Amino acid sequence: MISRRSATRDRHLARRHPRSFSPLLCEELTKQILGAAIEVHKTLGPGLLESAYEVCLCHELQERGIAFERQVELPIVYKDVTLSCGYRADLVVADKVLLELKAVDKVLPVHQAQLLTYLRLSGKRVGLLLNFNVTMLTQGIVRRVL
Repeated sequence: MISRRSATRDRHLARRHPRSFSPLLCEELTKQILGAAIEVHKTLGPGLLESAYEVCLCHELQERGIAFERQVELPIVYKDVTLSCGYRADLVVADKVLLELKAVDKVLPVHQAQLLTYLRLSGKRVGLLLNFNVTMLTQGIVRRVL
């Protein structure tokens, strides 16, 4: 019989060290995600709420046949106990790339720290921070790899 502690620890380690990480696959996937995000930004422009960009990006990803999950819960493992603290990643695409969407005047260090924290909590290796409140979306992209 597996104890609750060891089962929780095993799940946590599996999330932290995914076996299926492929840099080339993630690079191609990242290009597809950015293409979809740029299409959303070209169509809507800056100035909307983050939630509007999220819905439209989900629609664009679906139209392109790219799998994703929306508002993915990110629990914290504390002393071998998994605790739900209300943290949620905006999107996880193809179970590989974590997306954090923003519609802010300027990406601050705290936003980048949030992305890195969410990557650690999720066990994902690649994350994109997309700020849609810019003239050209390419100015609002931050990519991080753990």
